[in-house]
Amino acid sequence: MRKMIAAMKISIDAKTEGPQGYADWVDAWSDDYGLTPQIDACVLGGRMYPGYEQYWTAIQDAPNEPNPMGVGLPTEAEVAWARFAAKTPHYVLSRSMSSAKWPETSFLRGIDEVAALKQQSGKDIYLMGGAGITQACLAAGLVDEFRFIVYPLIAGEGSALFTAPERHGLELRNVDKLSDDRVRLIYEIS
Repeated sequence: MRKMIAAMKISIDAKTEGPQGYADWVDAWSDDYGLTPQIDACVLGGRMYPGYEQYWTAIQDAPNEPNPMGVGLPTEAEVAWARFAAKTPHYVLSRSMSSAKWPETSFLRGIDEVAALKQQSGKDIYLMGGAGITQACLAAGLVDEFRFIVYPLIAGEGSALFTAPERHGLELRNVDKLSDDRVRLIYEIS
């Protein structure tokens, strides 16, 4: 069975976004979780998908120009991800969305369809988020691993990643200190 790996950038108090609805502490989305070689599918929620598609389409269409949704020119890593994302199937969990600009995008209508995707043959699946779909997949027992880039700040108000009443044990697999006092953590669900 394929593994589902949830990976995201969070504050030290496990917020995925601030009160304005986005992670305003993230300057660039080019940090690598080390996932690209081991995945062949991406899953994300319907609230996250429109902005995600817009951001990465801008980089795909004009890799040498400033991204209107970003800060300055796209980094080399952002251009590499945009190219990878363009040819990698994306699955959007949404009961209402039915169209996307990307040709490799499909829609899943319920968590049972996410579970069915995990049962298919293939490489691992990158669960991109947001917080709601990650919480739902964790509660359904579908998440096998977490990869975080933790920013050294307490975000305060915003969307918390972990709000479920269930307890989940984690086993630390790797820690890397990054620039600007950030930390990359890999945990396996135990």
